[in-house]
Amino acid sequence: MSAADQVRLQNFSSIFSLEGKVAVVTGGSRGLGLYAASGFLQAGCSKVYITSRKATACDEAVAALNALPNLRPGARAISVPADSSKISEVERLVAEVSKTTDHVDILFANAGATWGEQFENFPETAFDKVMDLNVKSVFFTIQKFFPLLTKNATREETGRVIITGSVAGITLGSLGDNGAYAYSASKAAVLHLTRNLAVELGPRHVIVNAIAPGLYPSKMANGLIELSGGIRDLEEASPNKRLGKPEDIAGLVVFLASRAAGHLNGSVITTDGGAHLKGRM
Repeated sequence: MSAADQVRLQNFSSIFSLEGKVAVVTGGSRGLGLYAASGFLQAGCSKVYITSRKATACDEAVAALNALPNLRPGARAISVPADSSKISEVERLVAEVSKTTDHVDILFANAGATWGEQFENFPETAFDKVMDLNVKSVFFTIQKFFPLLTKNATREETGRVIITGSVAGITLGSLGDNGAYAYSASKAAVLHLTRNLAVELGPRHVIVNAIAPGLYPSKMANGLIELSGGIRDLEEASPNKRLGKPEDIAGLVVFLASRAAGHLNGSVITTDGGAHLKGRM
């Protein structure tokens, strides 16, 4: 193959575009999910469904998203409140989404919870809650959305599943007085679930990858950030001397949803500035 042939990349100018795609974001009303939803819309998605437990939060998120100035004509975010920890609610979510689309191109399984407590006092109810939402509900959300994900999927235009893990599932999470034992275990489990589903669903034209964020300022992480010394101390400890920004998450999930990531399957991408390489979140 000549050099002239090698430099002819197919449709490279649009390789990161999500033009016309339909996305669903669980846990999408705030934090990482809302950052991702904004990225999906601004990268060209025609519909982005936002779901979380609280209807008011979903509606507020959708209003903010639909007020963005640079959306494609007709593009919109849609609020579909649901409790992802309950399989019946996931089934209802799929049914509601199916009323306004016959397919889904991108599923961002992002809903999650954590709990911090001393080892001796860690309650069974909290362990169950975290494992159910962070692992079981992820599996069943993907299972229930699978028919919509495969509707338009081909070998070249695959359906995309992106799962939110954590660096706490790779290295040690929070220990001591605020031990996040269930959270760390759940995130390790969901990262391995990603690998299993990648091999299971890849031949059916749905590829599955995960992100493993470190500490991003958000409602769920802010308490742990303060307990860990605050933003300034964590930034100083990070190899790149800062914490994550909304654009870091939005850019990563847009990449994973785009043609640029078409040959990634079963991958786990850390996004923490390299802090996990020093043995901390």
